[in-house]
Amino acid sequence: MLDTHKVENIDVTVLRVLQGWRASGQRALLATVVKTWGSSPRPVGSIMALSETGAVVGSVSGGCIEDDLIYRYRSSHTGGNVVHEIPLGKPQRVVYGVSADEAHRFGLPCGGTLELVLEFNPDPDLLHSLINELAHGNMVERRTQLATGDVIQQQVSTPKALTDDGNYLSNTFGPEYRMLLIGAGQLAECLSSMAISCGFAVTVCDPREEYLNGNSLPGVTIARGMPDDVVREFQVDRRSCVIALTHDPKLDDLALLEALDTDAFYVGAIGSRRNNDARRSRLVEHFEKTQASMIRLRGPIGIYIGSKTPPEIAVSVMAEVLAVKNCVALTRDMAVGPAKDLSNLRVA
Repeated sequence: MLDTHKVENIDVTVLRVLQGWRASGQRALLATVVKTWGSSPRPVGSIMALSETGAVVGSVSGGCIEDDLIYRYRSSHTGGNVVHEIPLGKPQRVVYGVSADEAHRFGLPCGGTLELVLEFNPDPDLLHSLINELAHGNMVERRTQLATGDVIQQQVSTPKALTDDGNYLSNTFGPEYRMLLIGAGQLAECLSSMAISCGFAVTVCDPREEYLNGNSLPGVTIARGMPDDVVREFQVDRRSCVIALTHDPKLDDLALLEALDTDAFYVGAIGSRRNNDARRSRLVEHFEKTQASMIRLRGPIGIYIGSKTPPEIAVSVMAEVLAVKNCVALTRDMAVGPAKDLSNLRVA
């Protein structure tokens, strides 16, 4: 049984709010970061939307560029008439931070330059179709012809980097990243809060009512079934991670067995090296796993920061999850076991 409280990633939120503005008849624009030079507050592919009222959702900078866009494109009232500053034409390019003075004025880091493509008054029906595809877990490439503003959308199976060849702007939108935590408790509470702030939709699975009742998990989906059933119901994909936190083999092992047979980008379990070694032995002895089949199982999870408290452990785990998600190779010295050994040698 799932108690669902929907949490969206920022791209979906931007698209949904933009679609609402356009469906209500408001003029609005969609801004996409297409190129950066030097340091930049937001990565390529970041989006924001601006309505004719000056309302903004999403971000392309630390705030100063948003302020400039509002100044340029917000509707004004003159003599009782509304002057629409958001045009009806084709997309436009705008570059911020060419000079040091301009970079400073727009709050860009030293040497930072940002190029945006502005699409004016996107079709609300196409936006609705895009949002609907994302809501059903599909990945969609949105391709804009820059000479006309015409948009083509199609499902794709793998994420693609943003491309801008001067004729077409292509940006891929995918369903949000998801985190399934096995076991409620203080660590789950801390980790879920961090994951939500990083754009993950979080589900906490725990069939033990006493653990669920004693914790505050705002914005989290609660699953009360047995972990193996919940993992199957969760429909784990390559944008999902599964983390076991209970220290109870009856719960953790069941979830991990199911998760290891999925496309999850991260599967791991809390516990000491001894506990993790014992877990691997159980899975080999009783569940016909092999060491090769468990190569994706992470544990002890997290990067070594000397963490002792649940909030610090959550920071450690979240850092590793984000590194794996972002395809950052972690050195062996950052893993909990080897780093502890190295730390002990230094102390000795």
